[in-house]
Amino acid sequence: MAGAPPARPVTRALHPGAWWIWALGLATAASRTTNPLLLALLVAVAGYVVAVRRTAAPWARSYGAFLKLGLAVIVVRLLFAFLLGSPVPGTHTLLTLPEVPLPDWARGVRLGGRVTAEGLLFALYDAVRLAALLVCVGAANALANPARLLKSLPGALYEAGVAVVVAMTFAPNLVADVQRIRAARRLRGRPDRGFAALLQVGLPVLEGALERSVALAAAMDARGYGRTAEVPPAVRRTTSVLTLGGLLGVCAGTYGLLADQGAGYGTPLLLVGIVAALAGLRLGGRRSLRTRYRPDPWDARAWLVAGSGAAVAALMVWAGTYAPEALHPPAVPLAAPALPLWPAASVLVGLLPALPLPGGGRPGGRQDPHASRSPAPAAGGAAEDRRRPRARAVFRRSHTR
Repeated sequence: MAGAPPARPVTRALHPGAWWIWALGLATAASRTTNPLLLALLVAVAGYVVAVRRTAAPWARSYGAFLKLGLAVIVVRLLFAFLLGSPVPGTHTLLTLPEVPLPDWARGVRLGGRVTAEGLLFALYDAVRLAALLVCVGAANALANPARLLKSLPGALYEAGVAVVVAMTFAPNLVADVQRIRAARRLRGRPDRGFAALLQVGLPVLEGALERSVALAAAMDARGYGRTAEVPPAVRRTTSVLTLGGLLGVCAGTYGLLADQGAGYGTPLLLVGIVAALAGLRLGGRRSLRTRYRPDPWDARAWLVAGSGAAVAALMVWAGTYAPEALHPPAVPLAAPALPLWPAASVLVGLLPALPLPGGGRPGGRQDPHASRSPAPAAGGAAEDRRRPRARAVFRRSHTR
């Protein structure tokens, strides 16, 4: 139609599992280092991708809450190190607190005493790593649709997945309820900050959580949640043996890879355990009475996003073999941490989801979860669009007579 404004580019919704793999890759990289500069770079990468790719959905607002939670973790960890001391010996004493004598059964724990700069620095490194892990999990919560993630789970994990998804959506829904109630209080001229306002906001939030729980229980019951199909006893026993045996194999193989003496048997045991666990999940899916409507495709963009997170984790693990001092700067003696070049470059690989990916439109464009599953337009689509105004005019005339 002439003179119509150009349509905004539509971004196909990415598979939610790709976002979780990307975020877990960043979290794995954060767990391999205590360098505050690398951890700050990881948080910046996660924050930039969230700012570019998140939508206006309620769960996308939870990222700020995870940032505040990370800051609270840092403050609490430093407060504990200040009051309870640190296991790291130091020579630079900042101040000496009055030490409280403790009984013999609390030997090894002290309250008060000498506060050293080395102990606080060690606590800061540890707290920043934990805060970075929380921020990476918050990025996954802000980017991945929990309902669509539940659709992608195997049938055997559907019931457990429902419980996990309900737990994951608690924080975003809680944040959305608090923001809505605070906005309503501001419109009514009532204070929305302070301890008294917090108490008055808590009751409506609790009431909304209870109403949402009742509605969720009714919806789950209406959709047949918990109903299973009848399978032969032999299949049930085989499923249990494969699943439990596979999980034990995964645990033993992982321990073998982490231990120095088990490198020979760790890899094959891990592979056998993964295959057995997948076979058990495949057989266990026969008990699930549900179908998938329009399953989310795992396309090239999902591979790129998930691969970028896995690459960040793999490169950081590899960097720990040739530059362990750069990834773990010592607190004793006191020294400013340095930013290693190649580990920092490997962290920047996590910025790939913020770039224009093939078939995904531009970053920040309007997201259409059904765009990737819509049928292609017919050859005469332009002529059909020209006939629509005439058809609507005829329809209006026929209904006004």
